[in-house]
Amino acid sequence: MELDDELCLCFHVTKRKVINFIRVEKPKRPAQLSDCFGAGTGCGWCRPFLQRLWEQAASSSPADPELPEKNEYARGRSHYVRDGHGTPPPGATPIDPGDPA
Repeated sequence: MELDDELCLCFHVTKRKVINFIRVEKPKRPAQLSDCFGAGTGCGWCRPFLQRLWEQAASSSPADPELPEKNEYARGRSHYVRDGHGTPPPGATPIDPGDPA
């Protein structure tokens, strides 16, 4: 995943925005990342990935946590939503209608 790819597909929050939010605001808990334009408060798909970024920053590790490539990430979310794990809000990036469940 590149810096300008959306990490939260519900609220269109990029990986860059989350990383900068963590750097500037220094949240004490991963749940506080919701203050970054609502990240993680939609369908819930991005929460584990937000947690990885937060943990990486908390450990002061220079290594970038491994996140899926943009298209793979979007396909994973499509499966997640189709399996009934979350409901994207209005205005969210739509799930891929051509992606078989």
